[in-house]
Amino acid sequence: MTIAGLVGVLLSVFGPTPSAEAATGLRVSDGRLYEANGKEFVMRGVNHAHAWYPDRTGSIADIAAEGANTVRIVLSSGDRWTRTSTAEVSSLIGRCKAAKLICVLEVHDTTGYGEDGAAASLDKAADYWVGIKSALEGQENYVVVNIGNEPFGNTGTAAWTGATKNAITKLRKAGLHHALMVDAPNWGQDWSGTMRDNAASVFASDPDRNTIFSIHMYGVYDTAAEVRAYLKHFVDNRLPLVVGEFGDQHSDGNPDEDAIMATAQSLRLGYLGWSWSGNGSGVEYLDLVSGFDATSLTSWGKRLFDGSNGISATSARATVYGGSGGTAPNGYPYCASSSSDPDGDGWGWENSRSCVVRRG
Repeated sequence: MTIAGLVGVLLSVFGPTPSAEAATGLRVSDGRLYEANGKEFVMRGVNHAHAWYPDRTGSIADIAAEGANTVRIVLSSGDRWTRTSTAEVSSLIGRCKAAKLICVLEVHDTTGYGEDGAAASLDKAADYWVGIKSALEGQENYVVVNIGNEPFGNTGTAAWTGATKNAITKLRKAGLHHALMVDAPNWGQDWSGTMRDNAASVFASDPDRNTIFSIHMYGVYDTAAEVRAYLKHFVDNRLPLVVGEFGDQHSDGNPDEDAIMATAQSLRLGYLGWSWSGNGSGVEYLDLVSGFDATSLTSWGKRLFDGSNGISATSARATVYGGSGGTAPNGYPYCASSSSDPDGDGWGWENSRSCVVRRG
């Protein structure tokens, strides 16, 4: 086979290569997240409530020890809880890097805006990110900026699109060129379809075209059909998506965690379970470990880390930290046989992890 023919085969199997701009850090291309070297990165991790437990920074290393490749860290802009300082953010990023984790940083003060009177606007969250810019600069390979957690409740969700676009614009004008993450309205669950229906225009509004969408899956997603329909919409439209939060039970209904994890795995989408430890107000069952004790996994923790399609079996360390990236050009191992690919899209999975069908 000629070199030109080989290139053509690789492109047909693996899709377009990320643009040269990807060298600036984590970068979206064709609906997928890539590292600067062009290796695709699929998040497998958990949330950690730093803003409320600032003395539990050792949890970051504990999360990595369970096999996660990503941690989503709760920060505060100071509008609702004690402000997470610039120095504190720098320290957290350093801990993520030491633990070889991709670091998703989120402002939690926006939770339920429009319905919860104590919540801050996305505009205020954007101001916070601009204010701590010095901690973020140069960290584009390691950090994703999640602008604001669940930025609208169930009231005024029509404003989500404009507010999200404005926040993205503010960060880009300030010179922040990290991969950004934006959460859905409806307390993150988007039952109104607002994020789903407006994601394309929000993505197009980002001059860097480097925005990832985050859906939180709790009681609204209590059937496999609902889970698959939502996730597949983004994949089919080549829009980047991650399940930024989910649990195995919740007060608003019983989420189908098995379907969430299996579907995310089959579609090559990231997921981040909520949360490491410290939950209260009746949702203590969402703790992955008891009392921040890494040796005391709860039933939810055992499911997320060690169960089918769980973190231990499906997580691959970012190549920026020396992860092997597998043998295929996009960082996944080759499948043992084409029978692993029943839908013929060039992808399959064996031994609980994604693989690429070798063609040509």
